[in-house]
Amino acid sequence: MAHDKLTVAVLGPGGVGGLLAALLARAGHRVICLAGDTTAHTLRTTGIHVRSPRYGDFTTPVEADTELREPVDACLITVKHTTLDAALPRIPAPALGDALLVPFLNGVEHPTHLRSRYRPHQVAPAVIRVESTRVTPGEIEHTSPFAEIDLTGDPVPRHRLDTLAAAFTTAGLTTRVLDDEAAALWAKMAFLAPFALLTTRYALPLGDIRTHHRDELTALVAETAAVSRACGGPADPAEALARFDAFPPGTKSSMQRDAEAGRPLELDAIGGALLRAAEQHDVSTPVAAKLVRELKEAGH
Repeated sequence: MAHDKLTVAVLGPGGVGGLLAALLARAGHRVICLAGDTTAHTLRTTGIHVRSPRYGDFTTPVEADTELREPVDACLITVKHTTLDAALPRIPAPALGDALLVPFLNGVEHPTHLRSRYRPHQVAPAVIRVESTRVTPGEIEHTSPFAEIDLTGDPVPRHRLDTLAAAFTTAGLTTRVLDDEAAALWAKMAFLAPFALLTTRYALPLGDIRTHHRDELTALVAETAAVSRACGGPADPAEALARFDAFPPGTKSSMQRDAEAGRPLELDAIGGALLRAAEQHDVSTPVAAKLVRELKEAGH
């Protein structure tokens, strides 16, 4: 990845993947979206149309296929954790070559899973902070005033991370390269787990959780911070609560939106992973355990 223009595959061109694909393509990079037959045909025919207060209203052409058939510089994985294993056959290891594999997935366990299937030094986990939705195939609505990426990967050569980060930056994405993979992943998990579990369990937006379930929120934030600390991540419950209090009251988690739409939940990738890490490090998490149990009993 020494040249300025990269070839980037995007597995799962939905809300996040579609936005990244469109921005990279608009910046002059070659983009190959990997999806099912119908979506791939639509993207080849019409490209990707983005509506965004930050990036404007634009349409850009992209390539599309049902699987990766040639080496690329990087492959972004932007599917939900619930469909990861079903989607990975679209990235055959021989076709991937030495490309960076960049998962934008919730949770903390997926890097180990991917390194068991691909070369460990290729897997560069990323965290993205954005609100972006696929309305229909090739139609993306980006509604947040920001799109921020943290790129990491302990065994990945730093120059490769820097090159990809530069491509993201020139495409308009605020991007940092972080040295500590565990800290980067747990920084998101420590916020996401309380947010997702509570809003989904009670089918309420964040403002109502803050008002009506404050004690539970406070306890769960403390539990998650303790697990994060044990795993090498950040652990400041007061700061986490301040972040929750700063969000608009109508904010919903993606897990809550999935529950409302009847889609499978990333409950195991978020709540399950939290409980497994807690057990491994002998951290008590009674509130998290109760919420995960109740969500499973509700059919999730």
